[in-house]
Amino acid sequence: MRALNILVVVMGVLIVGGTLALVVVLVQRVGGGAATGRWDTALEQPEGTRILGVASSETGIGVLVARPDGERVLVVEPKGGRVVGEIRPGR
Repeated sequence: MRALNILVVVMGVLIVGGTLALVVVLVQRVGGGAATGRWDTALEQPEGTRILGVASSETGIGVLVARPDGERVLVVEPKGGRVVGEIRPGR
């Protein structure tokens, strides 16, 4: 009887875990996360520009670049890869 109870609990945990894994995979494939889509984009910056770092959030991706005229952060739209803003240090 004790073995049957243990078996029932283990199978229940497996069913719940499998269901949660299935839901996570479905949400990722449908596009529920910002980082699930793939895109290829050119930032269209001047020659000699280097990417120093990248950070992301739900609302945008920040790309730290070093350009010949100074460093700046480009704000990139996560869904399409379009540059929607630029942050430059004040002088």
